[in-house]
Amino acid sequence: MSDSTDKLVMMANQIGRFFTPQRDGEPIAAIADHLEKFWDPRMRAAIIAHAAKGGAGLDAPVRDAVKRLKDVKVRATL
Repeated sequence: MSDSTDKLVMMANQIGRFFTPQRDGEPIAAIADHLEKFWDPRMRAAIIAHAAKGGAGLDAPVRDAVKRLKDVKVRATL
């Protein structure tokens, strides 16, 4: 991984660790919502690309949230 990817993974995991205990039942939706609202489109594209290559270092809820972002992006282009 590059330094910029390492930083994105670290940031995404921090967000995940914040939201996972905060939301009863839907931490993945909360993580995806945060990434969608507050991350620059280039950052989102980079983390989606990283997840598509296996998502090394991403915690499971974050990986699922990034997949949800990807799914929303794909549906929006249909």
